[in-house]
Order: sequence, then structure tokens, then C-alpha cells
Amino acid sequence: MTTSTAPQDVEKAYALNANCYIAKPIELDDFIDIVQSIEDFWLTRATLPTE
Repeated sequence: MTTSTAPQDVEKAYALNANCYIAKPIELDDFIDIVQSIEDFWLTRATLPTE
């Protein structure tokens, strides 16, 4: 997570093999929603390797 939404930052992150790029929202409720979405994706929906 980052505060930057600059296109060059997004491009650089993906060039460095980032899985995704998420800009932090300003509002606390929106931030909590994003964190919960990330948690749901990585801990519930994504299939991760066992080792």
C-alpha cells in the first residue's frame, strides 16, 4: 500500500514484480474496507502454495 497514485510509481512496482498496487484511501472507513478486502482475498480466496 502506498499514498502515491502516480502512473510511474505503478509502472515501477509492476516492473519489480508486484502482485498488485493499492493506493491508501484518505478516509479511515475506506482504509478499513481495503484492508478487509486484501485479507479476504489472500486468506480466503487465493490458492497459495503449501511450501
